[in-house]
Amino acid sequence: MMRQNNIHNNQIHPLSIVQMNDVSASYDSKNNILRNIRLSIQRGTNYAIVGQSGSGKSTLLKLINGMMNPSNGIVKVNYQTPNFREKSFKKFVAKIGYIPQNLGLVKNTTVLENVMIGALPRLGSFKSFFKIFPDKEIADAYNILKMVGLDDKAERKTYMLSGGERRRVAIARALMQKPDLLLADEIVSELDHVTAVEIMDVIADAQKKFELTSIMVHHDMSLALEYANRVAVIKNGEKVLEIGVEGDEIVDFQTGNLTQKEILEQYNESEK
Repeated sequence: MMRQNNIHNNQIHPLSIVQMNDVSASYDSKNNILRNIRLSIQRGTNYAIVGQSGSGKSTLLKLINGMMNPSNGIVKVNYQTPNFREKSFKKFVAKIGYIPQNLGLVKNTTVLENVMIGALPRLGSFKSFFKIFPDKEIADAYNILKMVGLDDKAERKTYMLSGGERRRVAIARALMQKPDLLLADEIVSELDHVTAVEIMDVIADAQKKFELTSIMVHHDMSLALEYANRVAVIKNGEKVLEIGVEGDEIVDFQTGNLTQKEILEQYNESEK
């Protein structure tokens, strides 16, 4: 089981791919969406961030991929401060597969064309501009589509797909980046439970196959506990709980060992 690593001063843990030290974030420079967040995410972890809408979960992902800067504190991703002006971070961000809440798909293009977008950062500027893809990249895309269960829909327009299928396309596009880090923002929201489990299974299989670190935002604590090996709970912009998961056993490092039922009861009570 992966132990929680405390961050003291500016120390960077050698196994961590993401660290935050007393991080706060604001969209208007006045009201902080996040306050004093401290976390350390080790490589290879399936990490879940759980909370209700407006709690600051999505903001955490934006801090990690450099889409916004903290108002206070320190963020380190792959030992670097997320900053697109730095060449080293720009190079690494191409290895971050980010799936936003709206999925970011181009609806009037085919499934294959959407997935190939993930390969663009690896191409030279000429090939990228004209979308000239080597045969190997196309073969890789078909292999990924087969893995996510869409190999028979490669030429179908994205707008013709179901909600679950569109999420599979978004996962495939992220995997086409050959990422070290996968970020997914509420990817199973608005799906029925059966479809949500199917999507989570796809991500779990991909994480094992490609040895990814995944950070997923959820509002469903039960799904988070089923698939993650670390779960952080965010409430009103603050991290109020972080637990480790070993199979069906839950270890709460703040209040002792709890059963899954007790954690769910505690979470549901805190959200009332």
